[in-house]
Amino acid sequence: MSEATAKTSYTEQMKQIRSYTSKLSTALPDVMKSFYALNKASSAPGVLDSKTKELIALAISVAIHCDDCIAFHTHSALKAGATKEEILETLGVTVFMGGGPALMYATHVMEAVEELQQTDG
Repeated sequence: MSEATAKTSYTEQMKQIRSYTSKLSTALPDVMKSFYALNKASSAPGVLDSKTKELIALAISVAIHCDDCIAFHTHSALKAGATKEEILETLGVTVFMGGGPALMYATHVMEAVEELQQTDG
């Protein structure tokens, strides 16, 4: 976690990122519109349902060590109906593929799940 987000809850972290992506949307409307369109298209249910796609995105977030991505994709996976057990199983595969560094970021997901399950429902 960066120094700026080290003491911030995942809920607050998402609010902060949203405020700055909003500023980017004003400064770079075409880029951000395209990014959000890609996000919507790639997350939409198809052969894979949205929950599975969010679990994949969460695994990639852990593997590439993106704590902000972990916040958003943990939230989205839970909203898509992923259970804590499904998230844990996803983390198991991620740690297998990503080793020790992925294990360290997998703990961030556990923290995010605990927080977001309390705040979202």
